Amino acid sequence: MNIPRPPGPRDRFFGLGMLRSMARDYLGFWGRAQQTYGDSLYVSVAGQGTYSFMDPDLIRECLVEKADSFVRYEHHMNVLRQVHGESVLITEGDTWKKQRRTLQPGFSPKRYEGYAQQMADAAETVLDKLVSHQGQAFDFEQAMNMLTMDVILRTMFSARVEQDTAAIEHAVCLLSEIAYDDMFYPFSLPDWLPLPRKKAKRRAMQLLDDLIWSHIRRRRASGEQHNDLLGMLLTAADNEGDGSLLSDEQVRDQLMTTFLAGHETTAAGLTWAGWVLASHPEQAFKAAEEVDAVLEGRVPTFADIARLPYLGQVVKETLRLYSPAPGVFMRQAAQDVQIGPWLLPKGSLVTLLSSLVQRDARWFADPARFDPDRFAPDAARQIPRGAYFPFGTGPRVCIGMSFASMEMTLILAMLLQRYTLRPGPGQEQPGMRLQVTMRPEGGLRLMLAKRPARPAGPAAPPASAPGCPYQHA
Repeated sequence: MNIPRPPGPRDRFFGLGMLRSMARDYLGFWGRAQQTYGDSLYVSVAGQGTYSFMDPDLIRECLVEKADSFVRYEHHMNVLRQVHGESVLITEGDTWKKQRRTLQPGFSPKRYEGYAQQMADAAETVLDKLVSHQGQAFDFEQAMNMLTMDVILRTMFSARVEQDTAAIEHAVCLLSEIAYDDMFYPFSLPDWLPLPRKKAKRRAMQLLDDLIWSHIRRRRASGEQHNDLLGMLLTAADNEGDGSLLSDEQVRDQLMTTFLAGHETTAAGLTWAGWVLASHPEQAFKAAEEVDAVLEGRVPTFADIARLPYLGQVVKETLRLYSPAPGVFMRQAAQDVQIGPWLLPKGSLVTLLSSLVQRDARWFADPARFDPDRFAPDAARQIPRGAYFPFGTGPRVCIGMSFASMEMTLILAMLLQRYTLRPGPGQEQPGMRLQVTMRPEGGLRLMLAKRPARPAGPAAPPASAPGCPYQHA
């Protein structure tokens, strides 16, 4: 049967040349293909058909309307399973639904007031220390990595990290890099092989496992009750199912996913937010004015999130331009399914890339320009559904979406209370490096200047950052 397929690039070597191009620059490969062939694309690699849709209506058809016709691509999940185990990120069907129900209370609004306090405590500690960098360029990405690590450990375990934070951060980055590379191979070599990269992976996994297991065992031994994610998981029962509790292994898997996803993606989002605030002083000034007027120098709380609408728009626009997770996990058709005019046979793969759709001039005028007013209420209503999905959409939308948005908003509010940012000497517009999450190529070096605790009265916006050609980009 000859099934009509969308157009797309081809090569003569079973698509292996295209696979190498994807591994080098995944977003660039699909972006160039869209420019040449349009919004519906098809490629074949070693006989495996892969579709990509850039039209918002077709994206919603895949992720919302016909979500039950897809599962996550098994090979990618097998790569991630090595670290995440059988967590909510990996599982499918009834197992996933049960895990989602079990985890949902940990991400309910009634818990967010406590989470906000823990976030603010962590932010005060880290941000106050940044004053020592005043007048010199410093590694802003590393600072955000350390801050979000502290936040996630406080909310998970009601504890500060006791291990070497630099070693933990290195382990997280190494595992992301290896996972991204492994996703472009049709199979994964066994981890027990005595290869240097495998040894490094085993050490990194052991370090993170020790971190998670030490808290589980300590809590079990003490019998203490804490209002944190670990406490919730240890007592959580699936009241809509059989009412069973989670095993320690299941608790470990959910905590590992929460730690990696909750720390790494938020750190990337805050890093990019630092760049846009440093390179767009007018918008940064407007956000700081709002923060000063609402907070009057005090520490923000969960209730303040709704009172900082412009800062919320800054967060949304940052995530539009620089999605930390620029594509939802690749889907695989569990059955023949019709998407728009195309019949996707069972087993077909689908890749949906938020980063490309969110930079499309049809949905966002002058898309490379940083403009938080795109998300003002009236303007936001004009954005087509399916054109903005930095956390995914549909049944498998990121369970931590509200948590991450709150964390970014609170931390940025406290950052703006204390400092103004500008690019460090020689720091130009960073390239985007994709390794599961999207990070600035080569890191990000910024400079800061301490602000008064609260401005005494109205002031003129600061002059454009000297030597920064991207302030109106």
